[in-house]
Amino acid sequence: MAVPFFRPSITRAEIDDVVHCLESGWLTTGPRTKQFEEEFAARVGAKHALALNSCTAALHLALEAVGVQRGDTVVVPTMTFAATAEVVRYFDATPVLVDCDPVTQCIDVVKLRETCAALKAGKPVAGLKPPYGPLKALIPMHYGGQMADVDGVAQVAKEFGVPVIEDAAHTLPAYTRSHAQAPWRQVGSTADITCFSFYANKCITTGEGGMAVTQREDYAERMRVMSLHGMSKDAWKRFTNQGSWYYELVAPGFKYNLTDIASAIGLQQLKRADALWAERKQLAERYRQKLQGFKGLELPVELADRQHSWHLFSVRVVPSAWSIDRAKLIDELKALSITCSVHWMPLHLHPYYRKTYGYGEGLFPVAESIWPRLISLPLFPGMTAAEQDEVVQGLESLHRRFGR
Repeated sequence: MAVPFFRPSITRAEIDDVVHCLESGWLTTGPRTKQFEEEFAARVGAKHALALNSCTAALHLALEAVGVQRGDTVVVPTMTFAATAEVVRYFDATPVLVDCDPVTQCIDVVKLRETCAALKAGKPVAGLKPPYGPLKALIPMHYGGQMADVDGVAQVAKEFGVPVIEDAAHTLPAYTRSHAQAPWRQVGSTADITCFSFYANKCITTGEGGMAVTQREDYAERMRVMSLHGMSKDAWKRFTNQGSWYYELVAPGFKYNLTDIASAIGLQQLKRADALWAERKQLAERYRQKLQGFKGLELPVELADRQHSWHLFSVRVVPSAWSIDRAKLIDELKALSITCSVHWMPLHLHPYYRKTYGYGEGLFPVAESIWPRLISLPLFPGMTAAEQDEVVQGLESLHRRFGR
């Protein structure tokens, strides 16, 4: 049995709404996108939501809205996807990297505070030397679907007077609370701006797409204007009977809007968000039960004060339990028609960041110790028990061959 890493969960409802959209004659940003924004904002408890063509676009617009400029600094985790730091480079600003927490792989708040303090004092930080530009933002990333220590990040942000932009590409829904008696708070309600991804394998999908949410009207208005060429407010309405042909360019903006075709998918996926989450949680628990006691892997941990999205089920290879390394194990799983992935090689080890900033080995020891052991196992809504058993049995058979 072939087991893919991911298979999108698309129902008749998504297909029918896309057909209705096509038949309506309105394909680009329009009424479905506005409805998607309104329903998404209500879902996550935000006042404003802006639908975009990617989470990368959302992160870019968020940084522009908070005022990042050339020469500024923005703190991001080294254990994240390319987009989290590359958007900083769009401004010719400097991404300052921070190590990860050894349990969650989210940003280490202690290291975050130390890094911000060093930047403020003009002292060297890992991989970088002064002089530095002003610190303008912090971007924690919710690894795998478990929220970072948002209270700790918020305290650091308050201390240094900068906004927080959460990279929530892996989360929806996800929750956190400050202590056992505190109310749960949903992702999308704990930062100045939160950015979501609707890529094909994410918690909900529009094929390609993203969303930026915020409580602040000024941020929302700036992102909306900049998302469509810097045109004046509600420029998309110029092709409706409520709109006008006239618009003004108020800034050199971008082309980041989401289409109604994509939003038609998103509206139906949003209705199913909790049901999709329930499936992912059930699959994660079943992996935990099936792999409990398996000596070759360490399983991911869900903290007591978090509710995990389970976008990823990212395990860690126990090197002493195998005679082969992580790369060979993935190849052997692939030979059994089981597709896995790795999330991720830390940013500071990639050629661009080595060459541009002088980052390299030894700077972020936690991330460096974890990443060679990471494997993301297949997990997706609609995954059958037989498919999941195939993964577990494949791991067990390989450990009989290559285990110590």
